[in-house]
Amino acid sequence: MKMHNDYLLNKINNPQDLKKLTLPEMEQLATEIRTLILEKDAAEGGHLGPDLGIVEATIAYHFVFDAPKDKIVWDVSHQTYPHKMLTGRATAWLDPAHYEDVTPYSNPDESEYDYYAIGHTSTSIALATGMAKARDLIGGHENIMALIGDGSLTGGLAFEGLNNAAVEPHNLVVVVNDNQWSIDENVGGLVTALAKLRTSNGKAPENPFTAMGFDYRYVANGNNVQDMITAFKAVKDIDHPILLHINTVKGMGYAPALKDEEAHHWVMPFDLKTDQPIKLTDTKPTAKTVAIETIKEQITQGQKIMAINAAIPGVFGLDEIKHDFPKNYIDVGIAEQESVAFAAGFAKEGGTPVLFENSTFLQRAFDQLSHDVAANNLPVVMLVAGGGISAESKTHLGIFDQVMISNLPNWIYLAPTTLTEEKAMLEWAIKQKKQPVALKMPTNIVPNGSAESLLSDYSQIKYQVKAGKNIAILALGDFYSLGQQVAERLGATLVNPISANILDQPTLDHLAATHQLIITLEDNILDGGFGQKIAAYLGKQNVKVLNYGQKRIYTDQTPLAKIYQENHLTVEQIIDDLKNSLGNSRNEKK
Repeated sequence: MKMHNDYLLNKINNPQDLKKLTLPEMEQLATEIRTLILEKDAAEGGHLGPDLGIVEATIAYHFVFDAPKDKIVWDVSHQTYPHKMLTGRATAWLDPAHYEDVTPYSNPDESEYDYYAIGHTSTSIALATGMAKARDLIGGHENIMALIGDGSLTGGLAFEGLNNAAVEPHNLVVVVNDNQWSIDENVGGLVTALAKLRTSNGKAPENPFTAMGFDYRYVANGNNVQDMITAFKAVKDIDHPILLHINTVKGMGYAPALKDEEAHHWVMPFDLKTDQPIKLTDTKPTAKTVAIETIKEQITQGQKIMAINAAIPGVFGLDEIKHDFPKNYIDVGIAEQESVAFAAGFAKEGGTPVLFENSTFLQRAFDQLSHDVAANNLPVVMLVAGGGISAESKTHLGIFDQVMISNLPNWIYLAPTTLTEEKAMLEWAIKQKKQPVALKMPTNIVPNGSAESLLSDYSQIKYQVKAGKNIAILALGDFYSLGQQVAERLGATLVNPISANILDQPTLDHLAATHQLIITLEDNILDGGFGQKIAAYLGKQNVKVLNYGQKRIYTDQTPLAKIYQENHLTVEQIIDDLKNSLGNSRNEKK
């Protein structure tokens, strides 16, 4: 890998250095930044298209404005690689030995040029509006800007932010980075409105932003450094709210990303010469392929299913349903609240909604899970992906879904341990019409499993028990294999609890009466989780209960092995704990 010692970027330690450059030098800098983004993403994986498309706008921003006094809030912040390079962190792209030095999203712990840890969408305008109001009250005069993509504008909070930003009495700039894409193709009426503005060079009379009261400006080529410098100079220090609409190209400078925007939004490590992933895709059945095949089978059999997702079809492989059963598919945009409320309405009218949600994004729809679905006890089916302990950034952790779903009335949260069990659970969930059901999709590789002793009705939870002695291990979902390893070493009883929130009380009573120690294993946060429900139920019984999962903290790009170690989630640690606990119990009885 090249070190690029001759790159102009080596001389940029902060935005003040950038201000000394000529226009040709800034254009050279843009080329260098794109090369570095491609090289690092090819080696490490990461967001690609969004960062390639925002390079010129980022250079122009730091040339015109006076960061960190002037402040910009990057929506999602998945497009901040160029920003980070220009604010003292270029080594993390210039030198492969330092690729791990920075996180993939804005991070105040890294730099004074970052104001928030942001990784979810649609929040920037609301945050910037609050900052502007504080500035006004304190008596400051700095520029406050929110940069938000057209995809992020499909989220409800973006509209709430616009509603308040439009009446800000002083300086506030909202930059709409319009590259005509979300993660997948953009959807909804906003697409039409923005298209009219682009084709009319910003002159269309049907302008939703001016209708709200914004001073509206348009830049036809947001990938032209000079045009962006001119546009930013024109809005700097103006004493009223402005919406600056810039037309950019997602994936600019990399032909494969221009040809297939969705596939290049975020990439795994790939070969720059061929654009092919370094690790070949496994063709074996997975939790996602089983879910898709089951949905297709049920549609074919006559079930009135609507597959619903919030702008992440690629996460689940939903293109098959989108293309083969277009009437049974909808993408609501980056709007989890809308997706859940939409599902509630679809269920109320007699259809069978199947929601495809990512654990880390689902928290945005918590009110709808409660207010619209649970309180009305509607038979919504929901598949939750990514629900587990991971090494992702602090904004993309999948450890909260159990706490959200499991503690709401009426919801059943099922946790399959095999692909066969997942299929059986999903088929039952689709056919039952009594209550909302969620499935915690395995995030690890799980076996196909046997049809033996498989349940066909999950309305009554009955734990599956493999008898042992002394210790009973209740291993939920993904952590069943961890439980197997511990049970085999200790000759312990192994239990598949089936559900993250519905307890099989008779079986728990029997386990408490016949074992010295009961432990729970869950691939989730402990507080409010499965283990605490077990411990609370068994609290009055004469048995010791130990819970294993993750502590209530945010991790940030922390290696998974380290997280497991710190939470005593390795086989050896658990075995040592159990032996010590049994030994202490015997000593206490003496």
